[in-house]
Amino acid sequence: MRKWLKNMRLNKKMTQKELAELAGISRSTYAMIENGQRNPSVEVAKRIANVLSFDWTYFFEDKCHISCIATA
Repeated sequence: MRKWLKNMRLNKKMTQKELAELAGISRSTYAMIENGQRNPSVEVAKRIANVLSFDWTYFFEDKCHISCIATA
């Protein structure tokens, strides 16, 4: 699970459906990405990151780095 991603979404007070619509993907696709069942393509990572205002490369960083940004 990408807890950091869920936390970022919740901090913006968005549902999975709202975020998915803004990113131009299906809610089920977003849910799989958030739950760690699927990795986003670079394009989708950029769209999600744009909606949530973070660097899209976070999707491809190691877990230590991710846990550091989740608390920032």
